[in-house]
Amino acid sequence: MRKMKRREFIKGTAMLVAATGVSSVSNAANVMAPKANSTASVSNKEDYLITSAPMLQNYAETSMGIAFAVSEMANGFVIYGEKPDLSDGQKVKCGGYRTTDISDKVIQVRLTGLKPATTYYYQIGADRIQYKGGYDMKILGTEMDERIYHFTTAGSKANPHFCVINDTHVRWEPFSRCIEKIAHLAPSCVIWNGDASNVEETIEAQMRIFLKPEIPRTDYAAELPYLFCPGNHDSRGMANRHLERVWMYRQPEERQSRDWDLGRNFAVRMGDIAMIGLDTAEDKLDTNPLFAGLFQSESYRRAQTDWLRDALAQKEIASAPFLVAFCHIPLFDPRPRSNPGDLAPADTDPRYDRDYAAWQRTCAKMWGPLLDKAGCQVVITAHQHCYRYDAPDKSHKWAHIVGGGPDLGFQGRGENRRERPELFPTVIEGEVKNGKLEINIHNIVTNKVQDTFTYKPRK
Repeated sequence: MRKMKRREFIKGTAMLVAATGVSSVSNAANVMAPKANSTASVSNKEDYLITSAPMLQNYAETSMGIAFAVSEMANGFVIYGEKPDLSDGQKVKCGGYRTTDISDKVIQVRLTGLKPATTYYYQIGADRIQYKGGYDMKILGTEMDERIYHFTTAGSKANPHFCVINDTHVRWEPFSRCIEKIAHLAPSCVIWNGDASNVEETIEAQMRIFLKPEIPRTDYAAELPYLFCPGNHDSRGMANRHLERVWMYRQPEERQSRDWDLGRNFAVRMGDIAMIGLDTAEDKLDTNPLFAGLFQSESYRRAQTDWLRDALAQKEIASAPFLVAFCHIPLFDPRPRSNPGDLAPADTDPRYDRDYAAWQRTCAKMWGPLLDKAGCQVVITAHQHCYRYDAPDKSHKWAHIVGGGPDLGFQGRGENRRERPELFPTVIEGEVKNGKLEINIHNIVTNKVQDTFTYKPRK
């Protein structure tokens, strides 16, 4: 596993401080150094136990997930409180009630029982563990990240402002440009709308994507919470079958027992906006021989339909003036040759131009009527690598926005490289202004607003 050099981490931290003017940053120049009163023994700067900035995962009203990378066997923790100096700090260890977690890769800590729309300050730390057996283990030292970070929870009084990225596909230049745009826009949260991955076979590859990206702003999610709607690529590869080892599931107390496996769905109130997250799963049928019967997307989508019906009925969701849904694969496509994703048994038919789903007719049939009935104004999707806006029509009452892909105005390589100005990454920004929801489509190649759409409150 590649260890992050301290100067790289500091560079990302310094950029964030300069861009945001965050007053809660403490001693940014010593981010990765153990505290003076630490018992850690570090003889070489390359031997730090904590090797990434923290990542805020699963933005919610009363909980927050925090993950970070470590270089050796460790037990991690978070100290958090409402005071900037953490004089009221509480310590929460990774793992559950029975035992703490021990990992040599990723530490995940769940903070629960938080107050909605409240700013908390936090610091991460880790204990270096020597483990030789069930009766032979000890802590060799404790290392702290000296920086004090902060986050604000969701809730009906939170700032109603989000951004969306999608189809980043481990392409560092477009991803970095998107992150810089988001830092400038400073939303309350970001929805990563799928296909962060390609095909990931190792946990180290997943860590590289989410915790240790090869971009200047390596602490991109340390103070800005993220939500995640998986794409089809995010379940491909042996490691991606257990993505929860790096990007944790929703907190257990946020799901009914019936919905235990729906750890990626979310229903979050953020100011006047209710946000719904759905997982369209694979873009190929379970019967497609390519996957040897090892996927179960059909039953997964059906289970989400029951969850969605209940989520839309929740008081905090039903009472929000604006309702926006997010999923990776589009729920609509006006083009007659676009594969609708229900061509049994193997996704092929001469009427369509791809052997995989360009859009999800099955999900549209199950979820679309529920979103219509609830008064959903916008469904934001991805997958097609080209920005598109579809106005409401007789088949759906909601507007449909498809985010752009990772291509920076060109397609192909070498002699096959050609200019394609219609291909550009997007940052889709939604914000309530003067009682209306304004959605701006930021073109990351031109650094200009490509389109703006405005929506009135739902009735």
